[in-house]
Amino acid sequence: MSKKIIKPSILPGFMELVPKEQILFNQMRDTIKNNYEKFGFLPIDTPIIEKSEVLLAKSAGETEKQVYRFEKGSTDMSLRFDLTVPLARYVAQHYSELEFPFKRYHIGKVYRGERNQKGRFREFYQCDIDIIGNGKIAVINDAEIPAVIYSTFKDLGFDSFTIKINNRRLLGGFFSSLDIEDATMVLRVIDKIEKIGIEKTKEELRLLEIKDEDVEKIIEFIKIKGSNDEIIEKLKQLNVENDKFKEGLEELETVVNYIKLFGVPEENFEVDLTIARGLDYYTGTVYETFLNDHKEIGSVCSGGRYDDLASFYTKQKLPGVGISIGLTRLFYLLREANIIEPKEYSLTKILIIPMKGYMDEGVKISNSLREMGINTQVYVEKGKMGKKFNYADKLDIPFTLVIGEEEVKEELYSLRDMKTGNQEKLTASEIADRVK
Repeated sequence: MSKKIIKPSILPGFMELVPKEQILFNQMRDTIKNNYEKFGFLPIDTPIIEKSEVLLAKSAGETEKQVYRFEKGSTDMSLRFDLTVPLARYVAQHYSELEFPFKRYHIGKVYRGERNQKGRFREFYQCDIDIIGNGKIAVINDAEIPAVIYSTFKDLGFDSFTIKINNRRLLGGFFSSLDIEDATMVLRVIDKIEKIGIEKTKEELRLLEIKDEDVEKIIEFIKIKGSNDEIIEKLKQLNVENDKFKEGLEELETVVNYIKLFGVPEENFEVDLTIARGLDYYTGTVYETFLNDHKEIGSVCSGGRYDDLASFYTKQKLPGVGISIGLTRLFYLLREANIIEPKEYSLTKILIIPMKGYMDEGVKISNSLREMGINTQVYVEKGKMGKKFNYADKLDIPFTLVIGEEEVKEELYSLRDMKTGNQEKLTASEIADRVK
């Protein structure tokens, strides 16, 4: 009876890469990590599986439907669906061990049982930073976040991108001045204006039983344009008599001034009064980042300020500000649009090719090169020299080093540049210097 062969496959909504793409993905992840660390953020890593009662303390509706939940014995467990809820639990649990403001970054996989569609994944990497305060946190922190975004996307190889900022307190205060009680619903409508357009936005606002004259005032408000300083001046000239509005405007002006001081060029950030962020979670500054030449991709980095991170787990008031980059989705969309391409097929710098009878010497020289910091591989299979050079060529390994009788005797090794074909005889230390 023949053995049944099962067709190899993975579940839909999960991403698996070949090595050349995984190298590119890892390089992007490392670039993000390095930038987070450059600004003083500390790493944490929480368990992928949390207690359901902890993870689902404040979730409901669609979020809870998307959670992967299961039982093992008497334990009710769930896979984390974002990195924010685990952060809230973490800060509450380790409160006495942390120094505030607590600046943390977390790069890890999260899981959502979403309907499978292009560019949406059920398992994906999030790259988050947050600055958490103990009781209060200075608004200048809100200005540092765009500096991190700017530095990160510049290092990822992008020049033309815009960090759009707004303030939820400013928006809420403006709506209150129009006697609109439920600002949350209005914010949700405004957040969709880029997708649905102005006329459809007006229709949806009227469905909320907002008077026509107030609908027009809302549209005129969010259409305020100009430079960052001009927009702030126009907002001041509205003379809105609402404390929340004034507080939000003061915060926005402070954030804009400090973003400049943090070195972010004005062409890379702008005040946009349509940016609201759909989540009720945010209470102050909000951010959305767009690649100017590829706006069809949507926001590539978003977040904002919140008043209370962990109210479900502690009585301590823990305000904060943070952002998240959905790395898996970003990588997928950039690859689909041919915006990024793998440049390295291997991380090996030198392939050592021992001649017959010189395998031992090949292994020894590989050890020496690795100790000098050179990624080195020894070709140990039998075969013709052409096949061995072809292996290096296909993997895009930049150098080969042939070891034979002459090389061992002279302690000079033939280093071949695979791109130019040039060969030169060098000592092991000279090879290390040449390849670095």
